[in-house]
Amino acid sequence: MVPWPPRDAPWQGCPVTSPHPVASLGGDARAPAAGPAPQPPPCLRWRSPRRLRSGAEAEAGPDTSPGAHECPAAMACQRSTKLNLLRLTVLLVVALAGIKFLFRDSLTLELHKHVSKDSGFWGDAGDTSQGAGPRSQALELPVAKITAPRQGPGQQVPKDISATEMRLVHLDLKGAAPKVSYLEQLFPLLSRLGANGVLIEYEDMFPFKGDLEVLRSPYAYSEEDIEWIQQLAELHKLEVVPLVQTFGHVEFILKHEKYQHLREVERFPNSFNPHVPDTLALLKSLLSQVMEKHRRSSWIHIGADEVFHLGEGMDSKSWMSHNRGDVGTMYLKHIKQVLGFIAARYQGLRALMWDDMLRKISAGALRESGIAKHVSPVVWFYAPDFEVEQIGQFLAKYAESGFEAVWFASAFKGTTGPAQAWPPLNHHVRNQLSWLRVMQAVPRFAPLRFQGIVLTGWQRYDHYSVLCELLPVGIPSLAVCLQTLVHGGFMEETRRKVLDVLGFQSMQLEQGTCEGRGAFPGVEIYRMVEQVNGHLKESIQKALEEESGIKGWFSPHHRKHQFGNPRNMESFGSKVLKLHEDWESLVRELRAQLESIYFPDTVEEWMEENVNPYLDQLRDLVRDYRAIIRLNARPKAS
Repeated sequence: MVPWPPRDAPWQGCPVTSPHPVASLGGDARAPAAGPAPQPPPCLRWRSPRRLRSGAEAEAGPDTSPGAHECPAAMACQRSTKLNLLRLTVLLVVALAGIKFLFRDSLTLELHKHVSKDSGFWGDAGDTSQGAGPRSQALELPVAKITAPRQGPGQQVPKDISATEMRLVHLDLKGAAPKVSYLEQLFPLLSRLGANGVLIEYEDMFPFKGDLEVLRSPYAYSEEDIEWIQQLAELHKLEVVPLVQTFGHVEFILKHEKYQHLREVERFPNSFNPHVPDTLALLKSLLSQVMEKHRRSSWIHIGADEVFHLGEGMDSKSWMSHNRGDVGTMYLKHIKQVLGFIAARYQGLRALMWDDMLRKISAGALRESGIAKHVSPVVWFYAPDFEVEQIGQFLAKYAESGFEAVWFASAFKGTTGPAQAWPPLNHHVRNQLSWLRVMQAVPRFAPLRFQGIVLTGWQRYDHYSVLCELLPVGIPSLAVCLQTLVHGGFMEETRRKVLDVLGFQSMQLEQGTCEGRGAFPGVEIYRMVEQVNGHLKESIQKALEEESGIKGWFSPHHRKHQFGNPRNMESFGSKVLKLHEDWESLVRELRAQLESIYFPDTVEEWMEENVNPYLDQLRDLVRDYRAIIRLNARPKAS
C-alpha cells in the first residue's frame, strides 16, 4: 500500500491540508463543495526536473505543447488529486473485503470455548467377466466438481467443493463416543494424515428433541457440540457427512417400547417394517432434525445395509403376495421413498448408501426403480486380500443400472472380531492395497466414476455387541491406511510419514506394533491398552495356574476353608502382591486417561470387558491371602 501522505511530497512554501477528499474512513467527510476545483495558492512552488527540449525543438521556436505554459504548481496539484483519489478507491475496496471476511459465518469460530448374510432370492448379481487391473501403479483419479444446494427454507448453505478424491474417516458413535475435547485434537491429525472428511454415525449420540428425545443417550452431544464439531471440521478442511440409518441397524430406535410396533419382525429390533406409515413419518423426522444441524454438508449417508429379516414379517409377506413382488422390489420401494423425501426437501444434497443389499438385485430392477439418479452406492469389503473381479461384478452392474458415481469402503479397525481390542495393522493395510487395485480398474466401468473412499472404524458390530478397538488404539492403523491411500501404496515414504506424524521410531506391520514414545492424541491409552491386551491375562493366568506354591498350598479348597500355613504362603506371597500392585497402578492410570476422553459408561464397559475378568481373579486371590495369613495357621474352618 502506498504510504499516505507521501513521504516525498514536493509541496513547499506554506502549510497544506490533507489532499484526500475524505479525512478518514468512518470520520467526518470533507468532500469539496460542488463547483470549480480550488486552485493551489500562488506561494506554492513545484520542484521537478524541467522538460528537456532537443536542439530541433529549440530551433522551432517556443514550446506550444499542451500544458507548456501552465503553472507548474497547478499541474502538480492535479496530479496529486488524481493519485489521492486512486489511493482512496483502493482503501475502500480493501476495507469492504475486510468487512466481508470478518462476517463470514464459516470462519466465526469460538476458539476458547462385515459381510452380511446372503439370501438367494434377489436375481442376478451382474456380469463377472471383468479382469484384474495393475497392482503397483499410482492412482490418477478424476476431478469431481461438487456443488452444494442453493440456500432456501430448511435447505443447505451454498458451498462449492472440488476434490480429486474424497477420503472420509468413519466415526462410529454407537459405542465409545469420544468427548468433543478429543475431537478438537483428532481433527488436525486427520487432516495432516490426508483425510478430507468425516462420516459421523451419530446413532443415540445426536441431540434428538421433541417426540424423538427418547432416542438420546444420557451422554448425547448437545446442539452446541454438534455445531462446534462442524466448525472444527471446517477449520481443518474436513467435510462432515452425517449417517442416519433408515432401514436396518435401527436397534437404538426399535428397542424402545414407543417404536416396537415399527419392527419388521416383532421379536427383533434390527429392521423397520416398511409398510407401516409411521415408519416413513419417523424417518422424515429423524432426517429433518439431523440435516437441520448439518447445513454445511454436501452429502448424507442413509445407511440401509444389512436389513436382516426383511420379508419375514406378516405385513411384508402379505405385500409380496398381493403385489407379486419380492424382497428386492420391496427394499427398493422403501429406499425410493426415503430418497424422494431428501430430494424434495434438500435440493442438491447428495445421498450415499451401503451397497450390500443392492448386490443381489438385478440391474433391470435397479434401473427401473430410478434410485440411481439420487444416490451413490458405497461398496464395502473388509477382507485383507481380494481380487478386482470380486468387486468388478458389482461395478459393472451399477454402471448398467445408471449410477453416476461410486464410493468404496475399507476399514482401519472394527472388522476382525466383535471383541477385538488391538487392530492387526497388516490386515488393514492389505485391505487398502486391494482397494487401490480396484480404484485403478474403475475407468473400465465408465461412465461410472470413482468419487471417494470411506475408511470405516467400527466401534460395535451392532447396538447390542461389545466394544471393538478404541479409537486412540486404532490411530496408528488409521494413519498407515490413510497414507497408503494417499501415496498409492505402502512404501518407504509412507512409513516415514506415519512415523514422523505419530512420533514413533519404527513399526512392525506383522506384529501390529509401533516402537517409540509416540506423540498423538490418546497415545497414553494406546500404550496402556497394549500392556493390558498383551500381558494382563497371560501374567495372571501364569500366577494362578503355574505357581507351584499356589497350586500346592493355596488352592481353592484352602481359600474356601481359610486354611493355610504362613511359611508356605510367604514363598509366593511377595510375587503375587507385587504383580497385583503393578497392575492396579497401571489400571488406575488407564482409567484416568480413559475418563479424560470418554464418558463414564464407556469407561465402565471397557474395564468390565477387558480388565476385570482377569484382574478380579488376582484381586480375589490377594484378598484371601491377606485374610488367611493373618489367622496365623489356625485349624480349617468348617
